[in-house]
Amino acid sequence: MSHVAPEPEHGWRVGTAPGIFPTVSHGIALFRRPLDFLNSLPGHGDLVEIRLGPQRAWMVCHPELVHRMLKDTRTFDKGGPQYDRLRILMGDGVVTCRHAEHRQQRRLLQPDFRPSRVDDHMSLMGAEAESVCRDWRAGQTVDVSAAMMDFTTAVVSRVLFSDSLDAATTAQVRHSLAAIVRGLFVRTIVPVGALFRVPTPANRRYRRAVHSVHAIVDAAIAERRQGAPRDDLLGTLLEATRADGAQEPITEQAVHDHLVSLLLTGSESPSMCLASVFSLLAEHPEVERRLHEEVDDVLAGRQRPGPGDLPRLVYTRAVVTETLRHSPPGWLFTRTTTRETEFAGHRLPRGATVLYSPYLLHHDPGSFPDADRFLPERWLPGRTADEHHGALIPFAAGSRKCIGDVFSMAEMTVALATIAHRWRLRHLPGPVERPRPGATLGPRSLGMVCEPRTRVPVGTPPRASSLAPRTAATPRTHESRRAGDSGVDDA
Repeated sequence: MSHVAPEPEHGWRVGTAPGIFPTVSHGIALFRRPLDFLNSLPGHGDLVEIRLGPQRAWMVCHPELVHRMLKDTRTFDKGGPQYDRLRILMGDGVVTCRHAEHRQQRRLLQPDFRPSRVDDHMSLMGAEAESVCRDWRAGQTVDVSAAMMDFTTAVVSRVLFSDSLDAATTAQVRHSLAAIVRGLFVRTIVPVGALFRVPTPANRRYRRAVHSVHAIVDAAIAERRQGAPRDDLLGTLLEATRADGAQEPITEQAVHDHLVSLLLTGSESPSMCLASVFSLLAEHPEVERRLHEEVDDVLAGRQRPGPGDLPRLVYTRAVVTETLRHSPPGWLFTRTTTRETEFAGHRLPRGATVLYSPYLLHHDPGSFPDADRFLPERWLPGRTADEHHGALIPFAAGSRKCIGDVFSMAEMTVALATIAHRWRLRHLPGPVERPRPGATLGPRSLGMVCEPRTRVPVGTPPRASSLAPRTAATPRTHESRRAGDSGVDDA
């Protein structure tokens, strides 16, 4: 039975998620129907106790409480089962490091993500977006999820290493990430380490994928050390390994950890968002029409936007922002308390696992009217003042807000404008694949049909493409509030 107790001073409700056998049932609910389970929690309180395996944990369901937690990084540090697993994968890079090391690490990397550097990267973003869709043909079915992963991997690898990874390495990164995001999700919701030391096929796939990503990064570092210095993020990191009297040099391991962190996060999340963008556009023709009108007007016959075009792509950016609200790639995160603390009128012990979900906050009708509808107009100038935008946290908040938020928004806006200038993408006949939560949320094998926006001569034959979809999964109807197939096969 669920128990909800009001906190008298602030009116916060603290409750417990129902479940006959809470030591197992909440993990199963998160595994089988994660979004359904999340949507059920606000009915039990603003802070709700759940169980992840044998461990107690607390889900924060109110945006004000989430912001309090994210801004108090001394008390609510990055930790819990999610970051315990991520540290095994990424080490102690800027994404996963503890509070004490974060400021120094962010200061080291921040110059490479300042707005002027983002402008410098606009050309490569547009070029890579063109490259992804250049060989598409009218009537061809492409795996949009794979295409967007190819795009984001190429962009982030050039930012990190100057030269793009070759086609074989890009495919290796993409395949490794697919195994990693499946494995990370189940390791987060069932934090029982012994289960994942068993040499099952799924566990072996996960370990091979992790080893593959580390080997790719090590090879890139070794190649650079034998070559000329470059003005990229790897160059910044290698320079920081040499003492200059102003600050302590970083270690070789720190170089590796930062690169792994940025390669993984810079590839997976924006690719999931872009795949969701094209899926949603196909379901909302009026939104697509307005997007095309703006893109055609801004580009004025050019193939891709330049740095000066970003401020003019107002509706295009609104489409990306609304996708981040409607289908946020980062949908579930954990923190851990560094000391005993009172939170929402409830006493949390030191070492407590606290969770929050951007998906849950973004679909709260109290913050976003018509929360389940895809409405980019809510982000246009003059509209945002009426919304409770403290609930929009696709890049987190506070001092641990994503270091690449400006870069990522520019990257996705440029890619959307470049591809939408050439193509409409249409869903295959039948129900549409739902977004599938794993370590990230989004369509993982989205097959769509290319429809050119310019006339193609009759008789032009479709060409085979490496982006043709792999073995098609049985599609399912898209329902943003009730979607929840975890897509995880690592149990």
